[in-house]
Amino acid sequence: MPAAIEISQDEVLTGEAVALDVQPLGFFLRALGAVIDFLIAVAVLVLFVVVATSLGGSVQGGDVMPILTIAVIVLVTVALPTVVETTTRGRSIGRLAVGGRIVRTDGGAAGFRQAFIRALVGVFEIWFTLGAVAALVGAFTPRSQRLGDLLAGTYSERTRTPPLPPPAPDAPPALNAWAAGADVARLPDALSRRVSQFVRNAHAMEPSARARLAASLCAETAPHVSPVPPVDPETFLRGVAAVRRDRELHALQLEAQRVDALTSGVRQ
Repeated sequence: MPAAIEISQDEVLTGEAVALDVQPLGFFLRALGAVIDFLIAVAVLVLFVVVATSLGGSVQGGDVMPILTIAVIVLVTVALPTVVETTTRGRSIGRLAVGGRIVRTDGGAAGFRQAFIRALVGVFEIWFTLGAVAALVGAFTPRSQRLGDLLAGTYSERTRTPPLPPPAPDAPPALNAWAAGADVARLPDALSRRVSQFVRNAHAMEPSARARLAASLCAETAPHVSPVPPVDPETFLRGVAAVRRDRELHALQLEAQRVDALTSGVRQ
């Protein structure tokens, strides 16, 4: 039997069976973007009503105003959102402000069909209920999907990702010989992350707090490292962070080489 593949909540399985690690936009950010879009739509609706009223007053006949009103409502609530989402590939002014984009559940770009379904359903869940239905459904779906998203097969993807932290510096020159044979494999992952974070941010800390934190981390780290070099706490932590990083990078490179070898063997 083929091995089962587990897909986490924040992963998308494409048509080629590739799992993409994506981040959906949070509920509050998506609500903020929706409010911005709603206010812009209301402003456009008011503008169209003013223009339609002036045109209706200059045209003879009592049937003109109802027709213009219906046309303006359909244009603002359905036509404009559909055109904007289709031409911008799922973006809008509100989503640009909060860093979001509407995509299909398989990670692909949303098209006209998805945009039209979302806009059509939005007439009920956003305009008729002032967003109450959209907020209620979004609060209880894993990706903050509103009713239109569930019917169209879409969700709001986060387009702004936080920058990667700067890499930890290399081991101090005084620890080059120690780093070649040091054993840091027993260091817990959580403690290793704290050490790396300290090494990256130590330059911005107040000297006395920097020294106290270095001593505290050194006391926690020393029992998991062998041998412990006779250096000051901060130098020791910098050496541990560098060795840990280099060993993990080397392990990842070896794993990638094994995968490539297995893949090439299967193809042959």
